[in-house]
Amino acid sequence: MITADEIRGLIQQAMPDAQVDLEDLTGGADHWRAVVVSQAFDGRSRIEQHQLVYASLGDEMKGRIHALQLKTLTPAQAAQAGLASTPSKE
Repeated sequence: MITADEIRGLIQQAMPDAQVDLEDLTGGADHWRAVVVSQAFDGRSRIEQHQLVYASLGDEMKGRIHALQLKTLTPAQAAQAGLASTPSKE
């Protein structure tokens, strides 16, 4: 099992400005939904954005995290979507 704080910490090590909203989808701490907002995504394709997140999670994606439903946004996109200050559910 991996905790939301561990996931958030790994992402924020790679992208210190990241706002990370996590939800444990099954209660087993291995299937997660994540919304990640970071300026690091600016000018990158959606695939490149997701690759940044996956890279930050490293081996956890091969072990403790079995599934990750991921949404990435820049701060401007998050503000437009009304997600700029979404509290974490975990």
